[in-house]
Amino acid sequence: MPPLLRLAAGFAAAIAIAVLARRARALSASGAAAATAVGTAAVAAGWDWGALLVAFFVASSLLSRVGRRAKQAAAGILGKDDERDAVQVLANGALFALAAMAYVAAPSVLWQAAGGGALAAATGDTWSTEIGMLSPRPPRSLTTLRRVAPGISGGVTALGLLGGILGAAFIQITAVLLHWPMAAAVAALAGGVAGALADSLLGALAQQRRWCDACGQATERRVHRCGAPTRIVGGLSWLDNDGVNVACTLVGAAVAVLLVGRV
Repeated sequence: MPPLLRLAAGFAAAIAIAVLARRARALSASGAAAATAVGTAAVAAGWDWGALLVAFFVASSLLSRVGRRAKQAAAGILGKDDERDAVQVLANGALFALAAMAYVAAPSVLWQAAGGGALAAATGDTWSTEIGMLSPRPPRSLTTLRRVAPGISGGVTALGLLGGILGAAFIQITAVLLHWPMAAAVAALAGGVAGALADSLLGALAQQRRWCDACGQATERRVHRCGAPTRIVGGLSWLDNDGVNVACTLVGAAVAVLLVGRV
């Protein structure tokens, strides 16, 4: 298929998927627009890039619906809702889209490693959170090992760590099934695990910490679910969860690129 025709077809497919996700309340209106842009960029690099992105989105969206009752306790802490907005979509997918566009300009296994590593890191982080919230044991801070409330950034459980590895492995396996070079797929796995761990470490060390005085609860939200504004009580005031997610994908892409030539 000629590149321009594939781009047009990819745009149409991305719109269709975004509309379905919007109807399923997985994306907000702005999130659907951002997802359309990311999806179009991915398909411009090839249908395999688009399929890898769809696999991430569908699997992670389905996983978020598993054990909803058990996850309700963390709902007031996490800085995100079921409907992902444009900032959240771009924080997880912008680097993958940039790697896809770079691949269009200059096809190379390095760009596949970068894109795969970034997406594996985003998947590992997402799966770590979703699966970790199902843990029967409370999370512990990655830096102090003290118990923290479920949903607090930097808190980890054994189940959550396993979830992060499984998420990165999911992208690796999907890439192999899509006939990506094995070197890029293996590098993406390593990058994904590294990125997910970096996310937890940065969340514990530097991410802004907020507090709702009305509820007496720690949170990542600027406005708590009770409707009260929250205040910053620690961390870097400019580094929120979306910024940490961007850093997560950067680490994933960087580690994958560094390793791809050695696999």
